[in-house]
Amino acid sequence: MKRHVQVVLLVLSGLALLHAALFTDLYLRYVKEGLRPYLIASGALLLLLGVAEAWSSYRPNAGGEHGERHEHRHEDGEHGERHGHGHGHEDGEEGEEGEEGDVGVHDHSAVPRVAWLLFLPALSLLLYAPPALGAYTASRETPKAVTEREHFDPLPAASPVPLTLTDFIGRVQQDHARDIRGRSVLLTGFVTPDKRGDGWYLTRIMISCCAADAQSVKVRVYGAQALPANTWVSVKGTWHPHGTLGTKSAEAALDALAVRKVARPVNAYTDALPLPTTR
Repeated sequence: MKRHVQVVLLVLSGLALLHAALFTDLYLRYVKEGLRPYLIASGALLLLLGVAEAWSSYRPNAGGEHGERHEHRHEDGEHGERHGHGHGHEDGEEGEEGEEGDVGVHDHSAVPRVAWLLFLPALSLLLYAPPALGAYTASRETPKAVTEREHFDPLPAASPVPLTLTDFIGRVQQDHARDIRGRSVLLTGFVTPDKRGDGWYLTRIMISCCAADAQSVKVRVYGAQALPANTWVSVKGTWHPHGTLGTKSAEAALDALAVRKVARPVNAYTDALPLPTTR
């Protein structure tokens, strides 16, 4: 990889990070919101390095590629062994030695060809960003276990009661007071089809750091036709009686009373209420 190409790669990578984290919300498809300052700082640093490298390469009297060629010289003479290290040009004017010398020339300017692959993520962020994780991922992994809780506050008097999927699952399977019984709740998530065909899943994907550690929570929905996968919806309904409420045997499921399409939230990798507004 030539030096000017390295400059282009640094600049492209810096612009791609700034495009994803500073000028758009694209970074939320890959990492959590708290990492945004670090992405912006990294993008700015890469951009500055690219500009500095370009200035160093093209300024008058710059050494250019010839300045990066190094020569390691080893000589075995009559008076012992000498080890030298110097810098020279490729034509070997300074590096050539006599018959007694042993000269090795190593070109450190070369970059492994695999470095060309670094263009792919940079161009991807600038031109076509892969979609966020969704139904395909959720349908192929075991749902995240909900944290055990000893106490649940009474549900508010509002109807329907807005809940996160995590809170709903916890109240169904752990709340011994069974406050969820007969209450109308409102949940939000995206559609994940179920191959069994007698329902579908309302789903949320959450990440701890980045998309690589993503985990999903799912609530099964009965009584409403499934919309296309990854469609964001709000579902109003009541707990679907299956199993013993307040124990692990209770199914985390809803009998749907109404299903409404909603816009995808800005930060889709959360299970928070209220639903964030879109941009």
